[in-house]
Amino acid sequence: MTLRHALASLLLLGAPSTLAAGRIPYGGELRVAHTGPAEPGEPALADSPLEATLLGLLSRPACHLAPDGHLSPALARELSRPAPQVVRLTLPSPAQATALARAWIRLASTEAPSPYRALLFPLRGEGRMISPTGDTLELPLGFPWPDMERALCHPALAPPRSVPAALGPFSAASANTVDARLAWSQGRPYLDRVRLQATDERGLSRLWSNQEAQVALGVQTDAGTPSGAALYATYLAWSPRRVPPDFRQAVESALDREDLTRLFVRGPAVPMPNLLPPALLPVSPGARPTPPPAPQKGRKVTLVYDASNEDQHAVAERLQVRLHDRGYAVALEALSRAELRTRWARGEYELMLHSLLLPPVPGPALAVVLDAAGRKDLLGVELPRIGALPDAAARDTRARERALALAPSVPLLPLYAQGLALRAVPEVGGLVFDAQGLPMLDGAWLQPAVTGVPGARR
Repeated sequence: MTLRHALASLLLLGAPSTLAAGRIPYGGELRVAHTGPAEPGEPALADSPLEATLLGLLSRPACHLAPDGHLSPALARELSRPAPQVVRLTLPSPAQATALARAWIRLASTEAPSPYRALLFPLRGEGRMISPTGDTLELPLGFPWPDMERALCHPALAPPRSVPAALGPFSAASANTVDARLAWSQGRPYLDRVRLQATDERGLSRLWSNQEAQVALGVQTDAGTPSGAALYATYLAWSPRRVPPDFRQAVESALDREDLTRLFVRGPAVPMPNLLPPALLPVSPGARPTPPPAPQKGRKVTLVYDASNEDQHAVAERLQVRLHDRGYAVALEALSRAELRTRWARGEYELMLHSLLLPPVPGPALAVVLDAAGRKDLLGVELPRIGALPDAAARDTRARERALALAPSVPLLPLYAQGLALRAVPEVGGLVFDAQGLPMLDGAWLQPAVTGVPGARR
């Protein structure tokens, strides 16, 4: 992760006087407005930064990764390596161990296909043979993979919130309210309650302007607006069997990622010319390829995209226009995210926009991207070579090198990466972003209202 993102993630929004006194107050209700769904779906589908943040209130993965790379337990009480090729998780109870094992087995099966299954690929049996023993999960590795623990911190690997054994720092009190879980293994949140209000962009602006929200999630970025690392990466995927061999060249020559990001994607967003986003792989300038010979006019293809993602809709329409200039007649089809993933797993698409919340570690991120590209066969070749390096910096470097080398051979074109931006009133303190780029609301606290201070709680 770049220094810029690390500094942004450690931004503290709070009262210096309270911190200086060494007293962080407990209690209070935090009003949070957001542009996400009223209820996020299961973890492997609730993978936008905003949805992952909301889901994380109620269900957490085994561990948590800080911007400096420090790993700490979350759902798990302890992570250890009793042997070099075994990762052990100790959960709060057998119910949590069973719920987590079932969630991972489902992710690795054909029942709920997801590219996040690649995070479990280093496990023996690729995560399909996990069996808890009481409150413990023993995870034998199929090959050396020192980044296994960091991969298990991904929010897609949390148990579904619908499972009674799912645990997070808060518990659902009603459809729009979560209460602090006093027995949360990592310590109860400072807040007593978080009241959530789902709205659209206009409603978010209104709630913020009227001081009806103390935190606004999913805002547009302005100068000084804090945001998390841009790890929500969007790609254009295609089926090599259904488009000409020079399709990549046609898209690359027609597309300007800078314009796409500036004009059609809501911020914070950055152009992404490589398989990994700039937060994981620094961008080097490259020339745009020349257009291939024009195919027969009106070659018909269908581009499927996520119906719940407004940015994907705008980008799909832009691609429709730009590819028309290259001789393609592009029909657009909006699908639910679940149907989109099903089509992906079956290979039943010509063109597809695919957005993924990538891990903040290059090796596991590359694994997810290669699986999303339909090249799961490469995981058994690339990951053992990366995992064989004992030094973390060397593994990250090797993953970046392989991402650059493999990019021309996979049917996946990187487009842009996004982060999550927020606004918070001055009375909210302790609100930081983790390595995944998600704000940790369980660490936030409310200072007493300060008379005469703009934005102070009334």
